[in-house]
Amino acid sequence: MAAVSRTDLLAWLNELLQLNYTKVEQCGTGAAYCQILDSIYGDVPMARVKMNAKHEYEFIANFKVLQNFFKAKKIDKPILIERLVKCKMQDNLEFLQWMKRFWDSNYGGQGYDPVARRKGAPTDTPATIAPLSGPRSTSGLGAAGRSGGKTPIIGHRAGSTQPNEALQALQTQLRDMSTHMEGLEKERDFYFAKLRDIEILVQQQVEALEAAGQDDRTLGEIQRILYMTEEGFEVPEGPVAPVEDEETF
Repeated sequence: MAAVSRTDLLAWLNELLQLNYTKVEQCGTGAAYCQILDSIYGDVPMARVKMNAKHEYEFIANFKVLQNFFKAKKIDKPILIERLVKCKMQDNLEFLQWMKRFWDSNYGGQGYDPVARRKGAPTDTPATIAPLSGPRSTSGLGAAGRSGGKTPIIGHRAGSTQPNEALQALQTQLRDMSTHMEGLEKERDFYFAKLRDIEILVQQQVEALEAAGQDDRTLGEIQRILYMTEEGFEVPEGPVAPVEDEETF
C-alpha cells in the first residue's frame, strides 16, 4: 500500500477529529493519536488526555494513555514514546501513516462526534517544542557583533533597526527559556509527587508485613532504590519546604 502524503494525512486527521493542525509534528503531543483510536473503539479514557498539551511531560502522559490502550486491545505495535514526544516530523509521519492504515482496517463507519468525546476541550497545541534559542537569536546577535566588535544597545545611527532586532531576539530567547524552565519545574514536581506516593505505599506495606512478622525482598529493594544517593550528594540540613500540590491533568 502506498504511503499517504503529509497533506492528505493532515486533511484526514483534521476532518476526522475536527482539529486545525497545520503540521504532522503537532501529533507529537499524543492527543490526536489517542482520539484516532477513540473514533474506532469509542472507549479511550479521553478525560485523561490533555488535548492542548504544551510540555513534554504532558505529551508523555498522553502517550501512556495510548500505550495502556494498545495493551488492553492487544494491538501489537511498539510506541517509541521518547522519539515521538520530540515532535520531529519523520517519526510522527511514520506513526501517523501506520495509524491511518490501522484506522482504514478497523473503523466500522459508525458516527463519531470528536468534540463531544473530548468535552469541548481546547486543542491549540504547539507544532514543536520550542528550542531555547533559534536562528533569529543567533543571526540578530551575530549581525550586531560584527558591527565594530561591539553589541549596540542605544545611540545607534538613525534609521538602523539592528538594536531593536537584537533586543527583540534577546527578549524572545528569555521568554522561551522562562517557558522551558516552568515546564521543567512542573515536570519535576509531577514525578516527585508520584515517587512520594510510591514511597508511602511501600512504607505502609512494609509496616504491615513487619507487624505480621513477615518481610518482602521486592519492597525492600524498592526502598533501597528510593533512598539511594549518588556519590557526593548531601541531604540539605534543616526542614525542607513542602512541595505545593499542583493540579495535574
